[in-house]
Amino acid sequence: MTAAAVAVPAARTAGSRHLAGTRPLLRLALRRDRIMIPVWVLVLGGSFASVAQSYSALYDTAAARADLARSMSANSSLRALYGPVFTDSIGGLTAVRMVGFGAALAAVMSLVIVVRHTREEEETGRQELLSSAMVGRRAPLTAALLTALIANAALALVIVAGLAGYVGDTAGALALGLAVAGVGMLFACTAAIAAQITENARLAKGLSGAVVGAAFVLKAAGDAASDDGSSVLTWLSPLGWAENVRAFAGERWWVLLMLPAAIAVQAVLAYTLAGRRDIGMSFLPARPGPARGRLRTAGGLAWRLQRGSLFGWGTGFLLAGIVFGGITDGAADLVGGNQQTREIIERMGGRQGLTDAFLAAMVGVLAMVAALYVVASVLRLYGEETGGRAEPVLAGGVGRLRWAAGHLMIAFGGGALVVLLGGVGLAIGYGRALPAILGAALVQLPAIWVLGALAVALYGLVPKAAVAGWAVAGLALALGWIGPALGFPQSVLNLSPFGHLPKLPGTEMAWTPVLALTALAAALVAAGLAGLRRRDMLS
Repeated sequence: MTAAAVAVPAARTAGSRHLAGTRPLLRLALRRDRIMIPVWVLVLGGSFASVAQSYSALYDTAAARADLARSMSANSSLRALYGPVFTDSIGGLTAVRMVGFGAALAAVMSLVIVVRHTREEEETGRQELLSSAMVGRRAPLTAALLTALIANAALALVIVAGLAGYVGDTAGALALGLAVAGVGMLFACTAAIAAQITENARLAKGLSGAVVGAAFVLKAAGDAASDDGSSVLTWLSPLGWAENVRAFAGERWWVLLMLPAAIAVQAVLAYTLAGRRDIGMSFLPARPGPARGRLRTAGGLAWRLQRGSLFGWGTGFLLAGIVFGGITDGAADLVGGNQQTREIIERMGGRQGLTDAFLAAMVGVLAMVAALYVVASVLRLYGEETGGRAEPVLAGGVGRLRWAAGHLMIAFGGGALVVLLGGVGLAIGYGRALPAILGAALVQLPAIWVLGALAVALYGLVPKAAVAGWAVAGLALALGWIGPALGFPQSVLNLSPFGHLPKLPGTEMAWTPVLALTALAAALVAAGLAGLRRRDMLS
């Protein structure tokens, strides 16, 4: 037998050894994400068909759609937010509205999945236990990427099924679904690289999220400069690639080929890095701390752990506010004579003048998204406890309430900071009305705090159900964002705490709901802290 004949089976054996255990790890990952992935897929995928239905109802004539397309193409701020308009069909307008945001959200879904099943497993010590059995070196990464692939494939199927059935253009729906899913997988590989070079899951998610944010900024800058997607900045962003597929507008199928090529390059790099490091280690190890500790309080520790997240959210809100503020003056031109669109804005922002209603609606949207930050910051307590990092802190002279209070100060104070930064951004983009906009932002705080306080109550009283705080915050966001467009009655919109707040600027201030929501938030926080003080800590 020749040396070559011996080398081929040996190489196959080595490859099989490195991938040993992939199938059971994939089953485990899908079981752990059996709720998260379907929720992401159905909500995100279903939003494409919902937007198409909304456009069909609001702009039911070719002339109305043509006017909308002209208004969006002529406004550089709208192009930066959504992208250029290539066609005024229902499918084309839906693609413009959803391709950038949909692809970015698919990227977020993918990076969460990959980091959860790679770096987070190593950080908690579970991967070391699994690797002591018959699990290959590259099996965890492969299982994580396969999980992301399944999620993105399901997302593409939901998008294609919803749009093809409603719009009737299967080719356009397929192009849009593949573009969104392809971007999701591209950033899944980005997260796989980040998981190899960073020291913990928080940094891996932060680094991957920063890359997604940079891609969105590049696309926005390119689209603002060009009305046909031809800017170099647009082509530097994978989100710009998805946009330039031009779904429903003479599809450019060749652009889709760029995605698997980039995926393959990043996957090779991720596997190379995974094969050259030990479990639990990283290529960017933690720097040694000072000889004397600088964190003297629980609040200082919480600030150290959450300052990066707060900085990222605050920067994002400031930039988003500037973009929304920049399109405020053009709101009337964008609405034109469409009474249905005017009614939707008035339902979101009040029945005052259209400009004030638009500003109130934008403040409300920023506030609802800020609630997600507060919930995430509150649930950091749950992550610290289940990850075993809270136990050494509590074993010393720090009590449970003082430990929790440090994180809650960052959560509730940070929520106020990010929504105020969003208000500042709105005023900068709009060019005036800073006091009125900041007042409107401050009025949103009780509703934001109620959602955060509910997460505190769940964590303190029923810790295993703490993640349900995400579902409640997501429901409030859906009711406030989509409910007015779908014509939900006010009784349904009032299920969200935001439905009870006065619509500022432009209307009278109502103190009763503001004070009532503040009292409710305080009561929920007190109940959660009382439960935390009495219950056993999770192991």
